[in-house]
Amino acid sequence: MGILWERIPQCLGRAAELECSLTGTWVNDLGSNMTIETVKGNGEFTGIYNTAVSVYPVKIKKSPLLGSQHLPDQLNQPTFGFTVNWSFSDSITVFTGQCFVDNDGKEVLKTMWLLRSHADERGDDWKATRVGYNKFKRLE
Repeated sequence: MGILWERIPQCLGRAAELECSLTGTWVNDLGSNMTIETVKGNGEFTGIYNTAVSVYPVKIKKSPLLGSQHLPDQLNQPTFGFTVNWSFSDSITVFTGQCFVDNDGKEVLKTMWLLRSHADERGDDWKATRVGYNKFKRLE
């Protein structure tokens, strides 16, 4: 036990020292993927999201995303948020999360999201917002 406990702080420290970058292509636990373009100096970024899941009976299309993150010089495992304006439906999703580097040096994005669908005023509003969780891994 002593050896295991002595190594844990070293592993955690090494992962915390590595910088996590949002730029690149990511795939989540449901098979959806996104590509985040270069993060600008002010933390803003754009990209494309291609979902693998939909409640709409239409052809899924790639959709634009727009976001912002805390800059790496401020945090090496930054928090971020982005919005996806779905090209094939009347809904929009906002994601918020953090970029982590695990003990193996792999980057992981852990996110929560809210999806808002169009609703009329006749009482459908209560079921128009969904919430979920996704974990993204870098596509290599």
